[in-house]
Amino acid sequence: MHELFNLKNKAVVITGSSRGIGKGMAKRFAEFGAKLIISSRKINACKEVESEIIKKGGIAFSKECNISKKNQCEDLIDFCVEKLGKIDVLVCNAASNPYYGDLAKIPDELFDKIMNNNVKSNLWLCKKAIPFLKQRDSSSIIIVSSIAGLQGVKNLGAYSISKTADIGLIRSLAVELGKFNININGLCPGIIKTDFARELWENPDILKDVESQAPLGRIGTVDEVTGAAILLASNAGSFITGQVITMDGGVTIAGRG
Repeated sequence: MHELFNLKNKAVVITGSSRGIGKGMAKRFAEFGAKLIISSRKINACKEVESEIIKKGGIAFSKECNISKKNQCEDLIDFCVEKLGKIDVLVCNAASNPYYGDLAKIPDELFDKIMNNNVKSNLWLCKKAIPFLKQRDSSSIIIVSSIAGLQGVKNLGAYSISKTADIGLIRSLAVELGKFNININGLCPGIIKTDFARELWENPDILKDVESQAPLGRIGTVDEVTGAAILLASNAGSFITGQVITMDGGVTIAGRG
């Protein structure tokens, strides 16, 4: 493995890593030498990912974490330090979207839930992790945003607002923490073939519309997001901070998403 992308012995926390993009990241990070903390609301699903990694010779531990609860976010970081003795990389991947429809009709409680789960929880995790990240010679935070944070999106307005806020969080943390050699970056996936986006890519009209607008003519795969995450977590991305990498097949540069 080239040293540029070597994650050997890096202690990595990934939220929402029992399925989808988070799971893909965890498995690939382990292949590149990282030690993983797997987390989500469902501990049994986390244990399954942990087992897959261990069977392939990797190191992983599981911790239940409901990102809507501040104490569980903080406990997750403490768990990493307890099990691995440090934290080198925090990946804030978990998010939710309990509402699909017009912003003019969204109930307050659902808007608050989206903002809390998709933005405030990331701040909680970062605040808890920062003192430990400062102890490393270099470290990284990766926040998974979305192309929904780069443009207006019909029926996903609240989700779009939350993902735009995440980009603001990335930029501000990068300015604050650069002097500690902590890199803060984000990922902005388009439609990726995961359970989270199933309602979009299983809808033939939406899928056809996206594919017709994308220069690459298709939606993305989990590995196509994971590769960018490995870049940002490794020496190869050490001079990148305050940025977002968009992987959407070209949708956002070709027209509406």
